[in-house]
Parts: sequence; structure tokens; C-alpha cells
Amino acid sequence: MRGYFYLSKRFFNLHGNIVNMSTECTTTNSAVLLQAVKSIIPPLTYAQHKGQNGRLATIGGCKEYTGAPYFAAISALKIGCDLSHVFCTKDASSVIKSYSPELIVHPVLDKNGGVEEIASWLPRMHSIIIGPGLGRESSILENTKDIIIKARDLNIPLVIDADGVYLLAQSPEVIQGYTKAILTPNIMEFKLLYKKVLNEEPDLSQLSDSTKELSQALGSVTIVNKGASDIITDGKTVLMNSSEGSPRRCGGQGDLLSGSMGTMTFWAHRYYSSTDVGDDIHQLGRPTMIAAYGASLLTRKCANLAFAKNQRSMTTTDMIGEIGYAFRCLFE
Repeated sequence: MRGYFYLSKRFFNLHGNIVNMSTECTTTNSAVLLQAVKSIIPPLTYAQHKGQNGRLATIGGCKEYTGAPYFAAISALKIGCDLSHVFCTKDASSVIKSYSPELIVHPVLDKNGGVEEIASWLPRMHSIIIGPGLGRESSILENTKDIIIKARDLNIPLVIDADGVYLLAQSPEVIQGYTKAILTPNIMEFKLLYKKVLNEEPDLSQLSDSTKELSQALGSVTIVNKGASDIITDGKTVLMNSSEGSPRRCGGQGDLLSGSMGTMTFWAHRYYSSTDVGDDIHQLGRPTMIAAYGASLLTRKCANLAFAKNQRSMTTTDMIGEIGYAFRCLFE
């Protein structure tokens, strides 16, 4: 096995096992991993004001795909952000509004001058989720590319999923070197992006190494390679999440992941910037790593709880109903 020689030749998996690659002995340190996530979560107090714990934007939603941006935006809200915006196409807006009055929906993604209108909102946003339900219409992808560039200029944390990853596979330079970004490809999206960036097929028998190589080639952008085990890397540290989720593979689970990650990445960056972070947490990598790890853990817990109740009929809506309980079980 190649590439796990950061942190004194150690890598971590979700169960807290630190595998020493030189001696092949295993010790347990689950407290460090779990505490890293717990540490970024802001306490609830009566002194807080609306927006303090997160103002998030989801960029996505078109005529064909309205569920994905809803799942992402509502998941961000349900784990604890205060305001959740969706910037979508006109055709998608009324449908997304009908799903929940909690979301603030802007039908501007396909509008003339829409990029400038979205850009006027960006300085208010603490993080941005890009890609759920985006579709692959060329003008929408071009608008989204411009939004990514403007968000980078403002130093806003990004979570890029689904067709957002497809966009990067066409233009990887848009995200090159931006270490406040997290990419969340599935295996097909990963293969497409890897081939574009590295000009060869990834070695799927060494998927952790291939994921790490892609992260390095993109300038240490954090990648969450979703699968039977989620592989999380910033090109140095590698975390493996193999906790039990669900055998039911209904659509929308990745949107819950990206939405919860959008909230957690804001929390993580704020914690790192305002706190004297201990060495144990620093060893796990950038704040993007902690956010990705926590969101991956939460999503699998939601899937596990929803499947236990619904079995074959489980849907992502059932998972969203478990967010509050799953969050309390894991982090509180």
C-alpha cells in the first residue's frame, strides 16, 4: 500500500484505528477523531443571532432535477446552519419552493445577468455547495464556472458535488490549488476527473492511492471519494470511513452528504481561524478534512437509521428525517 506516510507513517479509518505502516501494528485512537468533529460544532446559546451559525448557498437545480438541491439545502439547515439559499433556474424555483418554506430560493441561474445577481449575494455566504441538480446545459455550466471563480476571489469554502464535478472534469483549472474546496465524486465522476487531470486511468485496485494522487495533482484540494468506504484526503492525510450505512442505494444520499458538509466546512474553518487548535487535531489535516469526515459519518448514520426502519422502501427523505437524532447520537 502506497502513500500513507504522513502523520508519522499513519493513517486513520473511521473506527479510530491508527495503522502504523512500518510495523503493521494497530492501536485505537477514536477519541481524537470524534473530538476533532465535536470541537468544530458551535454550542447553542441564547446569545446567538440569526445567521451566526451559517448562511449557506446551494448552486443547482434545473427543470429535470429539483430534488437534489432541496436535499442538499435542507440538510445544511437541519444540521444547524441558520439560513439556506438555493440559486437555481427559473423552471426549478417554484418546485423547490413548494418542498419547503424554510429555503430561500432565487430563480436566477439561467437568467441574463444572473451571475452578477448571484455575485451580489456571495459576500453574505459562509460556504457554497455547487452541483446538486445542476444539469449539463452548457450555458448553466459556464455561469457556474464564473460563480466558482468569484467565490474563490472571496475566499469562500466550497463543496462541489455531482454535475459540479462534471464541470471540473471539463475545466479542472477552475479549482486548481484552491484548498478551501471539497470535491465529492462518486466512482464514475472520480474516474472522469482523474483521467482529465492525470491523462491516465486510475488504478481502482489502489483507490486510496489514486484519490490521494488526484488531490495532489489538483494542488491539495480535499477529495471525498464516495463508495463502500469513503476515502477522504487532502493529498497528505488519508481518512477512511467504513462505518455501516445502508445497502439501499436510493438517489439523493450524496446530496445529504454535500449539504451537511457545506455547514460543517464553515464551522471547521471558523474554528481553525479563531482557536488555538491542538496538535492532535492539526495532525488530521485541514479544516476541510474534519468537515468531510464529520459529514460522511453523519450521512452513513442517517442511512443506517432510516434503513433499520424502512428497509427496501427507504428513501433519502427518510434519511433527512433522521438527521437530528443521528447528529445527537454522534456528536452531542
